[in-house]
Amino acid sequence: MKPLVFFIKRKMNKSWLFVVLTCLAELIWIYGFNVASTWWHWVIIIPIIIIDFWILAKACEGLPTGTVYAIFAAAGTVGTALMDVYLFGGSLAGEKIIFIGVIVLGVILLNVADVLAERKVRA
Repeated sequence: MKPLVFFIKRKMNKSWLFVVLTCLAELIWIYGFNVASTWWHWVIIIPIIIIDFWILAKACEGLPTGTVYAIFAAAGTVGTALMDVYLFGGSLAGEKIIFIGVIVLGVILLNVADVLAERKVRA
């Protein structure tokens, strides 16, 4: 039984690495959307999008799809809002900060719910 537990933990850890990579790739292509001004910029951005969705699919192989997508969407939303402020001169009002916090809290609670559900299955 121990080798199976090790395999599952190893696959989960690798899946979390894919989650981080897909979130980073998402922010790269979102940045690309903002700065692309010629056709060759899109030649770079489109393969990044394709690779990003491949990484996203790999993350979903070892983690619940809802959790992966929630983190992916939240990272994109929060990252885009912060990118807008710090790279493109946007504003960050109090309301934006509150709603970004709600998104982050939602992702954390979704992850906690998955962990609790997994513990119930094991018990």
